[in-house]
Amino acid sequence: MTGQLSAISALNEQPLKNYPISSSAEISAAIASARRVAAVWAQTDVKQRVKQLAPLESVILAEIDHITDVIMAATGKVKTEVLLGEIYPVLALLRYYQKNAGHVLAPCPVQTPPLLFPQASAEIERRAYGVAAIISPWNFPFQLTLSPLLTALISGNAGIVKMSELSLPVGELIMHLLARLALPEGLVQQVIGLAAAGEQLIDARPDLVFFTGGVSAGRAVMARAAQHPIPVILELGGKDAMLVFADAHLERAAKAAMYGAFSNSGQVCVAVERCYVEAGCYLEFVGMLKDAAANVTVGHDAIGDLGGLTTLKQFAVIEAHYQDALAKGAQASSPLRLEGRYLHPAVLWNVTHDMRIMREETFGPLLPVMAFDSEQHAVDLANDSDYGLNASVWSRDINKAERVARQLQVGNWAVNDVIKNIGHAGLPFGGVKNSGFGRYHGAEGLRQFTYTVAGLTSRSRLSDEPNWFPYSDSRYLEIRGFIDFMFGSGLLPQRIARNWRALQAFRGYASLNLRQHWHNLLILIVKKSVG
Repeated sequence: MTGQLSAISALNEQPLKNYPISSSAEISAAIASARRVAAVWAQTDVKQRVKQLAPLESVILAEIDHITDVIMAATGKVKTEVLLGEIYPVLALLRYYQKNAGHVLAPCPVQTPPLLFPQASAEIERRAYGVAAIISPWNFPFQLTLSPLLTALISGNAGIVKMSELSLPVGELIMHLLARLALPEGLVQQVIGLAAAGEQLIDARPDLVFFTGGVSAGRAVMARAAQHPIPVILELGGKDAMLVFADAHLERAAKAAMYGAFSNSGQVCVAVERCYVEAGCYLEFVGMLKDAAANVTVGHDAIGDLGGLTTLKQFAVIEAHYQDALAKGAQASSPLRLEGRYLHPAVLWNVTHDMRIMREETFGPLLPVMAFDSEQHAVDLANDSDYGLNASVWSRDINKAERVARQLQVGNWAVNDVIKNIGHAGLPFGGVKNSGFGRYHGAEGLRQFTYTVAGLTSRSRLSDEPNWFPYSDSRYLEIRGFIDFMFGSGLLPQRIARNWRALQAFRGYASLNLRQHWHNLLILIVKKSVG
């Protein structure tokens, strides 16, 4: 062993448990054993894989209060946030995979041109990569570990998990839950350590890396994986925009902004970090936000909306963004107030795009609000960002809202709702620009953890094919005529007439393979002529 990491409660700063750091040799051994079991697991029918993982649903439900307590201690979340943001999405995704994984991952037949590929069939199959390394973050350690892990397993991969050092009790919990299932030994393993352990995991050469975290760490992961090379899926940060038009249901929009900006104390990659409001209702809406923010409760009492910051290191970023905005002319609904780990939320207005709070990911309970003049202005402001993860558009005119949403440079959007679209298990999730690439959730998620293999099967009994040697000037003319027949201009009878000699040359090969297709071709000519 190369040392230990101590887990500290985000609720009371008390030590929870020490965890041994995985050595480089242990990480390499984990990859080797995972690769052995992956070879067998990938050959298991997808329906059987789903069947073996399905009991996790009942295991989670049976231990839901214990799970909640562990996640609360590790993250500082309030109980309801654990249920909504950590447990429900995992259960919903597992249920979706139970219903859909079989047909999503099934081989797909591909239409084959009969004249070019007589007596042949083609298909695409999907194969698991092998060993998937899941490197997960501290803000939603249960969901953002289990969701990609389940996707990897159901797709036929083995999984090796590297949790944030702030989330080790949650990693231990996940391994405990999965141990209750009848899974092959070594199919899921955990690596423990700091950034160096993540580097060693990548250097041990898994077959796929799935990383969730910040942009700078994502770049480092990508660069490290490129040395081998290993394909990566990056789920990175966001600076999500909320666009509120004057014809929106403003009361609903204001309540949504509170949840979108402040849930989990803003420590959400799809949090509302920029709010753009149409000028005609800007002052009114800012007033509504200020009143609503004053009523958001902080703490773990019987009534509490926001828990604590998972790590106080994040407060330095939040404070810097807040102070920069004020220094450049913004106004705030309240002073920045930190009590222990509890940070009270604040609304800021009169903000501009030259402020850090409108350009960089804050990851804290601050909501900056800015006015826009027109539909195009709103789109331009929303797209003026290095990030492109999620967005929401608010208007009673659904056609307008959807028109605006489809112009936004994001991987996901919602109309008249916020964040909840990410909880739709059937919708793929991922970003563009600095928010990463690749998708998980839904059918696309399953496919991302596999690669395609294309296959063609010929049933011809001929000893020769027209594209085989020997080549000659006459063969060149025959092939050129065939290409003109297939792709040239004019109606079908015209293409046949001008290429008749070339087509006749193919009849020798058609005697066995193409007889039925020539018959179909003649029928088609008659239909075209009549038409």
